[in-house]
Amino acid sequence: MSEANKECSGHLSQKSRETGREVLVVDTSGTNADDQPVGDSITVKIGATVPTGFEHTAAEEVKEKLCAESTISKDRGRIYFEINSKNLPQVHCLKSVDNLFVVVQEFSDYQFKDTKEETLQDFQLLAEKLPWSNPLEVWKINNSLKKKRSWRKVVNKKSTPKENAKKANAENYSEQPHSEKHSTADTVDTSTKTLEGLPLESNKKTECCSDGGDKDKAPSISCDTLQIEEGRLPGTATAASDEDVPATCENDCDLPDGQEASKLLKFRVTCNRAGEKHNFTSNEAARDFGGAVQDFFLWKPDMTKFDIEVLLNIHNSEVVVAIALTEESLHKRNITHFGPTTLRSTLAYGMLRLCKPQPSDIIIDPMCGTGAIPLEGAMEWPCSYYMAGDNNELAINRTINNINHIHNKRHNKGSTAYGLPIDTVQWDLCKLPIRTGSADIIVTDMPFGKRIGSRKKNWDLYPSCLKEMGRVCRPEIGKAVLLTQDKKCFAKTLSTMGHLWQKSHTVWVNVGGLHAAVYFLKRTSLSFNKITEDIKNKEPAEKTKTEE
Repeated sequence: MSEANKECSGHLSQKSRETGREVLVVDTSGTNADDQPVGDSITVKIGATVPTGFEHTAAEEVKEKLCAESTISKDRGRIYFEINSKNLPQVHCLKSVDNLFVVVQEFSDYQFKDTKEETLQDFQLLAEKLPWSNPLEVWKINNSLKKKRSWRKVVNKKSTPKENAKKANAENYSEQPHSEKHSTADTVDTSTKTLEGLPLESNKKTECCSDGGDKDKAPSISCDTLQIEEGRLPGTATAASDEDVPATCENDCDLPDGQEASKLLKFRVTCNRAGEKHNFTSNEAARDFGGAVQDFFLWKPDMTKFDIEVLLNIHNSEVVVAIALTEESLHKRNITHFGPTTLRSTLAYGMLRLCKPQPSDIIIDPMCGTGAIPLEGAMEWPCSYYMAGDNNELAINRTINNINHIHNKRHNKGSTAYGLPIDTVQWDLCKLPIRTGSADIIVTDMPFGKRIGSRKKNWDLYPSCLKEMGRVCRPEIGKAVLLTQDKKCFAKTLSTMGHLWQKSHTVWVNVGGLHAAVYFLKRTSLSFNKITEDIKNKEPAEKTKTEE
């Protein structure tokens, strides 16, 4: 490394000699001059996207695990909380959050100008006024913690091409409850991000979606460009992902041992916008703000293989500028074999947390699908016992494969614990092979009548399901948490089952763009056997009355 580069190493930012602008210089060694972890004393605000409707549930988890108070955004599906950077690993262990970002600055009542040109000009001037230092330092620390995106997908050779396509669609199935309108830049390429290309300096403002710079030119490496140690490049794999798929770099850096590579940081700006009273589009905001960010830091725009993602979240008059801390959603943690309607792990966690499982509770998912609910429960509340069942053989096979995946992952990590408190059974959900009054909690994702079943069949299915659930659930202390988008059919069914179930409350959620509801029900104190006896005694009386 040259003497000029050595002087830059270890500093977050400094002035460019040629332009006088601030240039980010990252030393990814993770230590300062005293060999102490960098950023231990940094306190920052972290934002998290969560399943809509479960913001309070996520806030409770943050309070419980991080001892931090959360504020819920006006824009549904987001919470904010302050932490010290040394607690960043615990933030990644939260079960109720999908994506994480560190807030650069938040404007609770941003004053937009009357014309589009003036508003976009304000966005251009905003970039150099923001306090970037601490958020960028946290982003640097986070690179060794975040889950890496893997570009290579595992294909089940025994599955048919049609089934593989369904699995791929289910895996990429992502809800965006917080953004009614968003930039087309929100679609992320699933390839592993690497730092490639020669250093680039540009003082000319370009659009965020452009590549920016001449690829044929090779400017000399100077103190103005980003200095990053080889082997600690942001975006390269440092550990196996939760799917146990190795992240593979598309372009390897063939450098001699001990030699460091100087690469220019690649970035993109993503604008998530909600609200009707805006005189600009999401693309225009991302373009102009991204151009200003490029001018300020001299980064290179790249829409797919970016190293850092700057977020511009706009909800009515609320504007939040942030830096993403996750490359892909944290909800993809337990499921490797997907079905046509695989439930997100974060939503499954929220549903289970509603019923507060206790040790020795018997928890049943009569329509388990791929087993997302019992798997999430067994990982977070291992002292309870879970029964997962479905009438579809393929669904049972997927659940068993997902359980085996957890077993193998634990074994590979050297864990001595083996097995999960889950039994998997293929059954008729209207005639469950379970004793009357033996289950404590029932949690399940009921058919919406869109991808599985039909709305017409739900009118016969829902009454039979609720009746059978009432039979197996313990009177008075039993609970049920049921997710469905067929709200009309469920409400009508529930009105006829008042002797078995009483609705406690409803959580309105967004499932892949569908407005659905999570119903929290409590079992009445009436014994199912007594109901059966009353029905049997009532039938002869009605028959006698009819004959008379």
